[in-house]
Amino acid sequence: MTEYILPIAMVLMLVGGIFTGYPVALVLAGVGILFTFIGDVPLIFLNTISSRIFTGTLTNWLMMAVPLFVFMGLMLEKSNIARNLLLALERLFAQRPGGLALSVTIVGVVMAASTGIIGASVVMLGLMALPVMLKQKYSMRLAAGTICSAGTLGILIPPSIMLVLVGDILQISIGDLFMGAVIPGLILGGLYALYILVTTHIDPSIAPPSERGEKVSTLEALAVLVKHLIAPVLLILGVLGSIVAGVATPTEAAAIGALGATILAAVMRQLTWKNLVDCVQETALTTAMILTVAIGATVFSAIFKRVGGDYMIEDAVMAIASGPYQTLFLIMGLIFVLGFFLEWIEISYVVLPLFAPVIAGLDFGFENSAITLTWFAVLVAVNLQTSFLTPPFGYALFYLRGIAPPELGIRDIYAGIVPFVLIQILGLLLCILFPALVLWLPGVTVN
Repeated sequence: MTEYILPIAMVLMLVGGIFTGYPVALVLAGVGILFTFIGDVPLIFLNTISSRIFTGTLTNWLMMAVPLFVFMGLMLEKSNIARNLLLALERLFAQRPGGLALSVTIVGVVMAASTGIIGASVVMLGLMALPVMLKQKYSMRLAAGTICSAGTLGILIPPSIMLVLVGDILQISIGDLFMGAVIPGLILGGLYALYILVTTHIDPSIAPPSERGEKVSTLEALAVLVKHLIAPVLLILGVLGSIVAGVATPTEAAAIGALGATILAAVMRQLTWKNLVDCVQETALTTAMILTVAIGATVFSAIFKRVGGDYMIEDAVMAIASGPYQTLFLIMGLIFVLGFFLEWIEISYVVLPLFAPVIAGLDFGFENSAITLTWFAVLVAVNLQTSFLTPPFGYALFYLRGIAPPELGIRDIYAGIVPFVLIQILGLLLCILFPALVLWLPGVTVN
């Protein structure tokens, strides 16, 4: 146990630093540098880390996909496509209880496949749907839970920034991850919709039918819906289709998506100078934040491994869990708990490099370790999506609270999200128990 004093101290100091409210990226780097001296690590080792940061992060061609996907999502958010789609769906489901909540979920799924910007998605859905839901006397808890859960699907359903970063960290195919995450993402969206249908059937008073506007036939409503679906579907096919067909790399597909979103905004007459500047600025801020965390996490992880942290993790896991699935559940449980306090970016950069070798060395019955890591990466992505929904630091909850009227308090938001977090856990369990949900798609390499 004494040989692990330094890595234990690093973890404790990291946790303490995070709870001080200091920027996590600086805490990660600061703790790493501090233990360079405490652990008597040769200073020349820091030169090695700086070289790793430059070659592994700052000049990494794959990381170019991050700002391009961010820009694509922000530009789509400005184009009013989601607004038009929500109005079309609301018309279609207007006469049934929970119709607007169901519409929000479907829009969340469609926009998730077009953009992975959680803050923008939650705020956009909240601004469009929440006032109408409250006016129709929806249950505040159902309204809050529906908007937050639908808005977070973008971090899982490809093209997803999370999957790009996780694939880069684990050195596995981004195309495989994109294809592997499609079914789990659709399952979660389907489970959300099923929950809404069942609860509103049992108690229609929590989500009364819409009384707005003129009544139209189902055929007319479907025609309008198809019209507004064409643009996002073409964009999705352009991005994901080019990757699956092998025509473009993820970075090139991200460029296609960014250009396509800009063209769509122009067609919708939303490509104003202000919108363009806002998208570029927000893209720069988001990308800078991700890269800063990546740099800090690289410093922390390198020093942590140097002082024996990777051996400590491996010994601790093996001491607690005796089999591959016990180990997997232990790691998933740890990531779930960390999601209460940390963002997915910090968890990805700190936890994955430590646990990936452990998982890769276990026998789950797959052909090789690459398949194991692909499956594991998608499980982690499903798990990390939950971190946006779990209090006290679930960012989707804060995004909604920031634009919600005073009568929707944080207590109702917390209570409303509980069923959807349980659905997330159910979805994760299904992906663990039935790996084919992740591994059967054609983009997954089996050799």
